[in-house]
Amino acid sequence: MNCSWEPLEDLGAPSTLHFQSQKYHLNRTQVVAVPAGRSWVTIPRELFTEFDTLLVWGAKAGGPLWPPISVDLETRVKLDAPRLSPDINFSEDDPLETTVQWAPPTWPHHQEDMVCQFYYRRCQEEAWTLLEPELKSIPLTPVEIQDLELATGYEMSGRCRMQVEEDLWGEWSPILSFQTPPSAPKDVWVSGNLCGPRAAEQEALLLWKAPGPCVQMSYRVQFWLGGREVLQEGTPCCSSSIPTQAEWAGVSAVNTSTREIFTNLSLACSGSAPHDVVVSSTTDSKELLVTWQQEARELWEHVVDWARDGDTPENLSWVRLPPGNLSVLLSDSGNFEKGVPYQITVTTVSPWGLAPAPSVWGFIEELAPLMGPELWRLQDAPSGIPTIAWREVPRHQLRGHLTHYTLCIQSETGFRVCTNVSGVTQNATLTNLHWGTFELWMTVSNMAGQGPPGPRIQLHLPDNTLKWKVLPGVLLLWGVPLMGLLLAISGSSFLLARCTHLWHKVLPHWVWENVPDPAKSNSGQPHIEEGLQARPLEDVPILEVQEMEPPPGMEPSQPLTTLDYGYEKHFLPTPEELGLLG
Repeated sequence: MNCSWEPLEDLGAPSTLHFQSQKYHLNRTQVVAVPAGRSWVTIPRELFTEFDTLLVWGAKAGGPLWPPISVDLETRVKLDAPRLSPDINFSEDDPLETTVQWAPPTWPHHQEDMVCQFYYRRCQEEAWTLLEPELKSIPLTPVEIQDLELATGYEMSGRCRMQVEEDLWGEWSPILSFQTPPSAPKDVWVSGNLCGPRAAEQEALLLWKAPGPCVQMSYRVQFWLGGREVLQEGTPCCSSSIPTQAEWAGVSAVNTSTREIFTNLSLACSGSAPHDVVVSSTTDSKELLVTWQQEARELWEHVVDWARDGDTPENLSWVRLPPGNLSVLLSDSGNFEKGVPYQITVTTVSPWGLAPAPSVWGFIEELAPLMGPELWRLQDAPSGIPTIAWREVPRHQLRGHLTHYTLCIQSETGFRVCTNVSGVTQNATLTNLHWGTFELWMTVSNMAGQGPPGPRIQLHLPDNTLKWKVLPGVLLLWGVPLMGLLLAISGSSFLLARCTHLWHKVLPHWVWENVPDPAKSNSGQPHIEEGLQARPLEDVPILEVQEMEPPPGMEPSQPLTTLDYGYEKHFLPTPEELGLLG
């Protein structure tokens, strides 16, 4: 039995709770201690006698805090939980109706005046739905549940009370979980580049939405490929690879209660695609507004799909719209994140097939970039002007729509110049740089602001004008003495002409001669006449020279004394020039 009370502000909380029997054990009183700070206490049922009558009061320091209250255990009974049968029977005519069998509580033993109620809900939902009306234990009537959904998990629970006790319900029964019969998915779509120019390079997936929570089931996937059927049994939820050149696909559930047809989707790429797709965020930055234009042609529907940048193809979300709708608000259940790019595609579905528009990137709210571009130097132009290039900042680091780049150049002296560069280019030619060493870096900007600088590089430009600066110096260095020499020679030519006759009188004749005369040489050789001709080669005798050792005791011959007449000596180098003297 559970007893609770309101705390008395003037008297305080009781320290003990007293129970006195009035029917079977006259004047027998039992005392239960109350923990400090508690306003309720639970007494085991074993301490009481069934159908007894009790007087209950609280006490503190030996004195009662309120007058005794009479409690009739025959009427104030909290029942045990009812028992639900795990055997769930679905109607053969309508699989969305089921019947659940149950049994009343085991205590108390009399069940004539019990009333029970039952609740059910979708698996993992918060709210319960009450099944009307309340059922009595006699006669025992099974619980009927209608308006269920196929391939959905449900939970059920119940409780009972004595009919005379309108506010004292018994314990809840353990939750009974059950699943409605499986069903083919009603919404099938494709993920990947199915109709683009590079469709063969990327694998496309056939997707369908998962059934309700707490449901375990497998699927049968069918493709029509080159005039033949390709069937895949036992495919798990909720994707399957699309074979190349597949024309259409279908999905059905395994172990269905009735023979269901496949949910088909045409995979042909044809029809009129949407154009002028625009993605913008709402004022509260919780939804993405997608708008587009469409030509007036026969359409079945529009499909708008979206995925977070970097997510796997299986995480694609999509929504179907009537052909007249040219806009949609994407909420994604509040899962859109700030600064995260989402790829959005609008596709028309027509009798001719699928026609997707080019994908557009959208942001629920743009944030400043997290990094700057990486620079490197390209091969210089023929004119020698340096050129640099850079890589694009990854989309998840850009965190918005690119507006422009900013290139900064700093010289050795600390002078800095920053220039904005168009966001559609990835290289720049530096035409106004002079020779020297420079430091370069770049930032990127979006609608939210400018990001931090990227990695810095050093750029060294040699002085190509050095040869033009050296040439005037060389000319100046050698030109001045040369001009002076020329002026000196021209100025002293008259003096030289006047003093020539003195050289002939003072110096020997061979001193002032410019070229020595071989005829005046007295070196001991006779003068060779010009008329002497050399003997022909055939008249020249052939001499045989043999090297021999000199006879013993024979002294080597003395070298011939060279006659020096002084004429050739004038033209020989001096001992000082030969380095023979110090």
